[in-house]
Amino acid sequence: MNSPIPTAETMLARLVGFDSVSGRPNGPIISFVQDWLAGHGLRAHVLPGPEGDRANLFVTIGPADRPGYVLSGHLDVVPATEPGWQGDPFTLRSDGARLIGRGACDMKGFVAAMLAMAPELAAMDLRAPVHLALSYDEELGCRGVRHLLSALPELCAPPAGAIIGEPSNLTPVLAHKGKAAVRLVARGVPGHSSRPDLGANAIHALVPALAAAVAQARALEAGPQDDRFAPPFSSLQVGTVAGGQALNIIPDAATAEIEARAIAGVEPLTLLDPVRAAAGSAGVEVQELAHYPALALDPGHPLAALARDLSGRAPLGAVSYGTEAGLFQQAGIPAVICGPGDIDRAHKPEEYLTRDELAATCAMIRRLGEHACA
Repeated sequence: MNSPIPTAETMLARLVGFDSVSGRPNGPIISFVQDWLAGHGLRAHVLPGPEGDRANLFVTIGPADRPGYVLSGHLDVVPATEPGWQGDPFTLRSDGARLIGRGACDMKGFVAAMLAMAPELAAMDLRAPVHLALSYDEELGCRGVRHLLSALPELCAPPAGAIIGEPSNLTPVLAHKGKAAVRLVARGVPGHSSRPDLGANAIHALVPALAAAVAQARALEAGPQDDRFAPPFSSLQVGTVAGGQALNIIPDAATAEIEARAIAGVEPLTLLDPVRAAAGSAGVEVQELAHYPALALDPGHPLAALARDLSGRAPLGAVSYGTEAGLFQQAGIPAVICGPGDIDRAHKPEEYLTRDELAATCAMIRRLGEHACA
């Protein structure tokens, strides 16, 4: 017997109720989604990642042997330890028109709309399929979706396009910056600070790489430039530095984390080359934390026109944050960002989505289904 069809708000409450923080096992939320879809006759493919304790999920509604459209969202959320929450972050609550909870905006609201609309899509006479793609650990550098994308050739015909539902106020976004991030790990020899000749200072070992990072950040301001972005150039920053136990102890360990954000057409990892070179010369280990490419969809591409028609909004040229869209594009699948909510609400206490935004997302997905019937 089919499961009752929930409203998108009810589905959002169920999804928010899962403490699916990035980097942790996500079996419970994956099992919930899989079982709910199965209750409506939809077979979901669960695609475990190499970590062994978390997975992606992919389901096709309609004929899998024809090019169709992917609706893509991630199930993981950032931690909810910030002060300022007025209630349990993992229990959806309402305040007027606002639906408040961790991930409500980024991006379980879009996922809730996808799932709530799945039975309606399944009842349509789809000539082209609509695929639902749910990934893990997006917040840690789009880790999970890479494995999902590698499995797609065995699951469906090459998709004609993908809509990534990151918060964009339901305005199609055609481009975003790429990102690369590394951790520098320096190891020294501890000792009393009065005898530096008998030890090796790990913090000092980081200095050449940190200096190279500062110099590279300044150099990038000169270009290349792309006025679609703010700032209009690629950027680099040192985000964290840690090391040492006390002022009079020679530090035996130190770390720094550095990120680069690249405008379209620039490979993010190359921006870190001066940092890597300086670290290597100082005997500092470099660990890659994240790496995903920029997105750049031609404004004249049919997907841009489709996203405009579905959302009722003119496309926006670019945003400076990053998403999984660049990886879809890299895999040969044209991609656009278009999801409910505002990115400024993400990763903050009292994160929320409005009921109207959720309803508008369901309407957009319905229009995609109608398009796929034509």
